[in-house]
Amino acid sequence: MQITDAKVIVCPGRNFVTLKITTEDGVYGLGDATLNGRELAVASYLSDHIMPILIGRDARRIEDTWQYLYKGAYWRRGPVTMSAISAVDTALWDIKAKTLDVPLYQLLGGATRDGVLVYGHASGVDIEDTVKAVSEYVALGYKAIRAQSGVPGLQTTYGVGRGKMHYEPAEVDAPTENLWSSELYLEFVPKLFERLRREFGSALHLLHDAHHRLTPIEAARLGKSLEPYHLSWLEDPVPATWRLIANSTAPCIAGDKKTPDSG
Repeated sequence: MQITDAKVIVCPGRNFVTLKITTEDGVYGLGDATLNGRELAVASYLSDHIMPILIGRDARRIEDTWQYLYKGAYWRRGPVTMSAISAVDTALWDIKAKTLDVPLYQLLGGATRDGVLVYGHASGVDIEDTVKAVSEYVALGYKAIRAQSGVPGLQTTYGVGRGKMHYEPAEVDAPTENLWSSELYLEFVPKLFERLRREFGSALHLLHDAHHRLTPIEAARLGKSLEPYHLSWLEDPVPATWRLIANSTAPCIAGDKKTPDSG
């Protein structure tokens, strides 16, 4: 079952990137290649370096293709490379499931859940504004909510949305330039979650994204200060050195697994 065509689809407005692989039998598979804010780099990597060498390969040899794309390249790892390879991998699994006429999850061990816990993005210019945003998600039935708030003394803060109830991609051009103070942030965030726990109790799953803005020591300090409020996870406290943070604090650490752990 040879691959005869591959196409990169970049959504209008950018951000979301999809890879479509088609075989000689007309079966096609889709894989997600989105890398928020750097999606065009992945699209180029696929178009220039991966798609030409996929043509003629056997779509059924999924592991062989993964090893070829990963180990056969001089430059390995990194978010651009791994986003591109993961799109190929997913598309080939999609093809295999279709040819066997089964849902893809049947090839990966079968179903294990009847539902999936999802979370909403609640944010505000200050604590009370964030409390109001969280309450709106609670009213909609959300059981998990990511909470972000503006920090007093900082004009802008990552994660405070420009709108409501929709996903906001990274800027398509230059990223927003912000003044930053770790001290102001570290002092403020525990106050936010103390207020949220007081308002909503212990049953609600609370989440927070630090967006790689902390040093390992600062991230460990933040994790310690948030332990009384039982976050379900603390996202992206640092770009790497995950083990140091995980060994220093109780909250679950979440992040982009396309970024290798160098800890």
